[in-house]
Amino acid sequence: MKRSGYIAIIGKTNVGKSTILNSLSGKKVTITSKKPQTTRSNIFSMITINDTQMVFIDTPGLHKQNKKRLNKELSKRPKEALENIDLVIAVVAGTKFDKTDKKAFEILENVNSKKILVINKIDLVKNKKELFPFTEKLNEGMQFDAIVPVSATKNYGVEILLKEIKNYLPEGDFLFPDEGINFQSKAFEISEIIREKVIRLLGDELPYESAVIVDEIDDQKDLVKLIGSIIVAKSSQKTIVIGKRGEKIKSISTAARKELENYFGKKVYLELWCKVQKNWTDNSKILDGLGIKNRI
Repeated sequence: MKRSGYIAIIGKTNVGKSTILNSLSGKKVTITSKKPQTTRSNIFSMITINDTQMVFIDTPGLHKQNKKRLNKELSKRPKEALENIDLVIAVVAGTKFDKTDKKAFEILENVNSKKILVINKIDLVKNKKELFPFTEKLNEGMQFDAIVPVSATKNYGVEILLKEIKNYLPEGDFLFPDEGINFQSKAFEISEIIREKVIRLLGDELPYESAVIVDEIDDQKDLVKLIGSIIVAKSSQKTIVIGKRGEKIKSISTAARKELENYFGKKVYLELWCKVQKNWTDNSKILDGLGIKNRI
């Protein structure tokens, strides 16, 4: 009998939700970094294994309250993902559980679907004896259907998690054809690849308040020509992105181009510009244009 369903991955920022999804998929589905709010949209990914089809929704991490419109928009994504969901994977990092974790778990209180608690980053837990009392305490209020310790970066426990997911999905026909489903637009996937390089290469030099939009895609037979813009909020941030003699933006472009050539399977010409959009994180029109407000 076939099984299929929607699976939402929930948790605060930086607990490793995107890394877990990439590990489950066996490929890079969503970008990752150590900076908060790397994931800004509900990212959909489908895995079909034999008689089981899993449609995952990776949600932006919940974080401390912030009045900026960008933060408000991001905080809506996890709740939206829980509508008509079949299974929830709630993620915590190690044996740490703070007020933000609690806030992330509170949105599950009125969710009637099956729930799996994933303790990620267990390789960083020095005293493994702490895991049992920690999970018992979390399970008291929520009553999870399964608890799975994993280390997504080391691929430990991922196969066990996959089996548990299959067990708790409802019986039924597949939701989508086996192949050829693209939940995100090509422009969005390209922009995410570029944005990951911005985050990783600039690190703490640039606040999270940056975005990437793809202005032009010219997909030719043997070459893809791309023009993109890195959006920042201040002129001082633009200086950081460009770097001395344009070295930073050149490094970003080179790193992104290499991954984009794997993505397209052919040569890529990438032209990047940096533009200042003051207070774009509070501008609903700009957020909508960047796809942050009304993304799948």
